[in-house]
Amino acid sequence: MSSRTPSPARSPQGRPNAGRIASHLAVMAAVAVVMGVLIACLAIPFAGLVGVAAKDVSKGMVNLPESLEAKDLSQKTRIYDVNGNLIASLYDQNRINVPLTSISRPMVKAIVAIEDYRFYDHGALDLKGTLRAFITNQANGGSVQGGSSITQQMVKQTLLYQAETDEERKAATEETYARKIRELRYAIAFEKNHSKDWILERYLNIAYFGDGAFGVQAAAKHFFSKNASKLNLLESATLAGLVKNPVGYDPVDNPERAESRRNVVLDRMAQLGILTEKKADRLKNTPIGDTLKVTSSPNGCQQSQAPFFCDYVVSWLLKDPVLGDTMKERRRTLNNGGLTIRTTIDLDMQKAADQAVSAHVFPTDQAIGGLAMVEPGTGDVRALAQSRPMGKDKAAGQTYLNYVVPKKYGDANGFQAGSTFKVFVLASAINQGIPLSTTISSPEQMNIPDEDFENCDGPYAGDGKGWTVSNSTGSGTFDLYSGTQNSVNTFFAQLEEQTGMCEPLQLAKDMGVKVPLAQKVPSWILGVSDSNPLELAQAYATFAARGLHCDPRPVTEVLDSQGQALKDFSSQCEQVMPGATADAVNDILRGVMEPGGFGQNIAIDKPSAGKTGTNQNNMSVWFAGYTPKIATVAMVAGANQLGEWVSLNGQYVGGSPIYEAFGSTVAGPIWGDAMSAISAKLPYEDFQAPAGDEIAGVLTSVPDVTGQSVEAATSTLEAAGFTVADGGQVNSDLEQGLVASTSPAAGIQLSSGDTVTLYTSTGYVPPPPSNDGGKGKGKGKGKGGGKGRG
Repeated sequence: MSSRTPSPARSPQGRPNAGRIASHLAVMAAVAVVMGVLIACLAIPFAGLVGVAAKDVSKGMVNLPESLEAKDLSQKTRIYDVNGNLIASLYDQNRINVPLTSISRPMVKAIVAIEDYRFYDHGALDLKGTLRAFITNQANGGSVQGGSSITQQMVKQTLLYQAETDEERKAATEETYARKIRELRYAIAFEKNHSKDWILERYLNIAYFGDGAFGVQAAAKHFFSKNASKLNLLESATLAGLVKNPVGYDPVDNPERAESRRNVVLDRMAQLGILTEKKADRLKNTPIGDTLKVTSSPNGCQQSQAPFFCDYVVSWLLKDPVLGDTMKERRRTLNNGGLTIRTTIDLDMQKAADQAVSAHVFPTDQAIGGLAMVEPGTGDVRALAQSRPMGKDKAAGQTYLNYVVPKKYGDANGFQAGSTFKVFVLASAINQGIPLSTTISSPEQMNIPDEDFENCDGPYAGDGKGWTVSNSTGSGTFDLYSGTQNSVNTFFAQLEEQTGMCEPLQLAKDMGVKVPLAQKVPSWILGVSDSNPLELAQAYATFAARGLHCDPRPVTEVLDSQGQALKDFSSQCEQVMPGATADAVNDILRGVMEPGGFGQNIAIDKPSAGKTGTNQNNMSVWFAGYTPKIATVAMVAGANQLGEWVSLNGQYVGGSPIYEAFGSTVAGPIWGDAMSAISAKLPYEDFQAPAGDEIAGVLTSVPDVTGQSVEAATSTLEAAGFTVADGGQVNSDLEQGLVASTSPAAGIQLSSGDTVTLYTSTGYVPPPPSNDGGKGKGKGKGKGGGKGRG
């Protein structure tokens, strides 16, 4: 930023003092000298200058501000993944500011040679250069050399850059005497307040080099795929030649004109002794096409490797006041602030998510597929994918709606999440001490009176008709394991009777799932509320993190254009349930992934747990699954190209017909493919077994305590949640008093609270019986000498 020169004090009569008068007279003198040569820069009749009175010139100079504030130049914002890979850029102008020390010397010499070779020798106005330009231009019958100094050109581009209205933009570019006077006045101020290097640096960063590249760094990247610090003579001469006419000399669209202009720059550098004529001639023989290595600079999320994650990041940051007080200010900061945004996305996981979704749901299907991955314990969002690409071509299935994030970030309402909501009642039941072994007779259909359900204010007051609930999975008697594994509706309806509605609804809210007031009815546990994959993924990640809920976090840090931290975004986490409760939920949900569970066919080679979800009329289906390291939710929802919700039944999705949609068969394979693809990245980690002494009814294998003391064995069994009974002694070759065996035997699964009987050793094993069953084989004689039998 430039510093302003303080205004001189005025006389009591309001007239400028002597110092200021002298300053203006000096400027007027300079103007008077160049009046005769301004024709070189202005294509206007000399007679037009004659009619301008000297006092008008003086008045115009006096009324101008003494200096022009050089506002920071806009720079593109860059968004990076968790490993530092660039995933998107945002900008109104493709510019990356660099210091003069980061621009190659050949580039500096080339631009000075062709635009203002005496730049370091003259002040704001180069009288010699202006005269030379006038004479040369007249001799050649056209414009060959410019008359404006680099400082004047920088002033013009600064005025144009900082113009906010059409009138200001017109004033910055019009070919008039007044504009030249204004530029000269500001150029004098810049020369006074700043060094030559500062002016040249700003000029090289503000100049337009064509094809959307503003500034030398963006131009070097675009045309040669390298940094400005690495530009060689040929490349430097090419770029230096562009600033005069970036469109006409564009090396991609007009290679012949660009090469000719490049050669003019090389000749000028040879004329000035910067390089020899021989070297210049050799360089001029190089076709310009051989030097180019054009790289596009994608702008915006649509061209990103992860468009909907990028869109989520932008929407998320636009709500943060650190970027500005208003939405307009925040958007300007994002697009022009040169920010560095470090995010949580993992491109390997994103690739797996994209491939899994696109393989199972096509863009033009009458369905939308989506998937979200969230890291437990941090809330870091690792991947977001959906089947409909970002864009405006509806016929191709494109959309700008982000279906995988909450409405406030993506504008889509979401979809009913089905039985994935049952886990909130399950966790509440465990937290309230209901044993996991509790059995409930669950018919295929039943009606439960409204008043049987308690909300936070007492009995639920419905319409008096009660809740008629039915199963699609048959009937029977189930405990918390089997009832969840089979997702039995009538089982969970009766479990909700026991827990009440208040605690499960609060737990859902604490885990990031908000149920609207109008939907806080007993049937809410069947997922009648709209949700989205990201919302559910961060909820299920809470179980994986043993009850620690973390808000989804797409960004970890934002740096300003100078590389200084603008804001660090730490994980926002809170323990919302005891770790033991989460352990028990994990123990139950891992049964869904085991033989007999709905997820057995998509299980991966790491310990995992999951829950299916299917809503009424099969309008949407879900699979929410997780390991201790990652939580992933896949969804498929019926939706035609008009945005109307339809049933998935009878649709062709991913090239295959769906006769009846279920979470395990339609959404589950998406989850399975994505998780299988990233499984190798996940460290092997098992869930922590629920503590039987904290959770009633935990199914736990009886530990092997054989050979332990009674005290040690009792401690081990009680720690596993069992009640210990004394079964007395049994013969055993173990030391007397040590545990010889248990009943049930080691390895048998029991519910916590069940009794395990200890049998201790006598320390004695009777000798085996004789082989003849006790009959004597020897012969003896009786007292009377008669024969006797032994």
